[in-house]
Amino acid sequence: MLAPVIGARRVRLLLSALVLPGLSGCVSLRQQRLAPGEEPVLIGAAARDNRTPMDPAFACFSAELSAVRHKPVVIAVGDVRDFTGKYSVSEGTAITQGGALMVSSALGKLAGPVTLAERFDPTIGERELGYTDRRQLGDGSPHNVGGANGPSSVPWLPYYGGSIAASDYYIVGGITELNYNIRSGGAEVRVGQVGPKVRTYTQSVAIDLRIVDTRSLLVARTVSLTKQFTGYEIGLNTFRFFGSDLFDVNIGAKGQEPLQLGIRTTLEEATMRLVGAVAEVDPQGCIAMQSWNPAITLPPIRFAERAGPVTQGLVDAAAQALNTLPQTNPGRGDGAALMFEPGSSDLGGSALAALHRIANAARTAPVELRIVARDIEVLEPAKRDALTDQRIAAVVDALTARGVAKGKIALRWRPAASDPTLHRGEAGAQDLARLRIGG
Repeated sequence: MLAPVIGARRVRLLLSALVLPGLSGCVSLRQQRLAPGEEPVLIGAAARDNRTPMDPAFACFSAELSAVRHKPVVIAVGDVRDFTGKYSVSEGTAITQGGALMVSSALGKLAGPVTLAERFDPTIGERELGYTDRRQLGDGSPHNVGGANGPSSVPWLPYYGGSIAASDYYIVGGITELNYNIRSGGAEVRVGQVGPKVRTYTQSVAIDLRIVDTRSLLVARTVSLTKQFTGYEIGLNTFRFFGSDLFDVNIGAKGQEPLQLGIRTTLEEATMRLVGAVAEVDPQGCIAMQSWNPAITLPPIRFAERAGPVTQGLVDAAAQALNTLPQTNPGRGDGAALMFEPGSSDLGGSALAALHRIANAARTAPVELRIVARDIEVLEPAKRDALTDQRIAAVVDALTARGVAKGKIALRWRPAASDPTLHRGEAGAQDLARLRIGG
């Protein structure tokens, strides 16, 4: 009885020895030790250009635009969001959250005929404008500026306005549909618990974009596109006893067109159609050239010329830099600042704590308080004035509740009710009013 058992074990060991090299070949990756004493790490494929089937179409369309347009059209990209709402706790969102970035890259593929204006994340540009406005930004060289007492040399960059290029149009929209398994099918045959199987399944996405005239805010064109994705699964299974041994063997493969790559391709085609609409160039002939042909390359990207700092020599001799003019709200940048959220007059916990400290400090010396809001809050002058009234009232009520007499709270400055100017304060903020507490 012992000999058959030993023989069966030898058979299993022999089968394992034969199968293991084949399995290791399925997952073979190159390893490399990057530094002495470290464990080797897996090295995969090198980075490459992120190509799509639309690349030949973009090369064609860029050439057609260049042939009919002498002045580039300036296009910005707004928010292109995921509106599907599909989310998994284990895997997160099913759809890319970078739709706006994909549209921006698509516009970049058009090179010369289209200039891309940054509006999606202008944080750094706005911050540097804030530094310039407060005379904090310099380039290491002195600059001559005009003034009431004649020209003078200053270390900060003078600013004459108009340095930000206007856009002609902007693109917004989103990914609006994700339909799982709209069709599936397959077959599986088993004889004695041994047999093959095959399965296919299809899902789809849809996107909706529009291009808007920046000046009139009229929608110039809308585009709605959908794309299907098909996947497959094939396999061969066996689950049965051979003698007293149970064999469970599964061999197969499955694959699907990359979902996010398909979304990128769909957004690229929609972008091309929108640009064609405003440029009055039909893109259909170029769209028909979609392929993975690596011989067709995109035109080289031409970087937009950088507008240098506006200097005194480029403007009228009588002109005066904006950041040398007298301040319209005295003492901007001095004193404490109380920030309100856009459109709100509510005082949060941190604001109330700050007012508590201000009330205590005002008992010994006057305190200057600036009421500010984020500079993304853009309201009509009348609405801004009414909201400022509510904010001042909220601050006064909070201070009086903390022992500050109303007679000790004085309004030092606020813009006129008809003033449309955005009074920039510190970076990312605008000044709305200035109070003096105590004294």
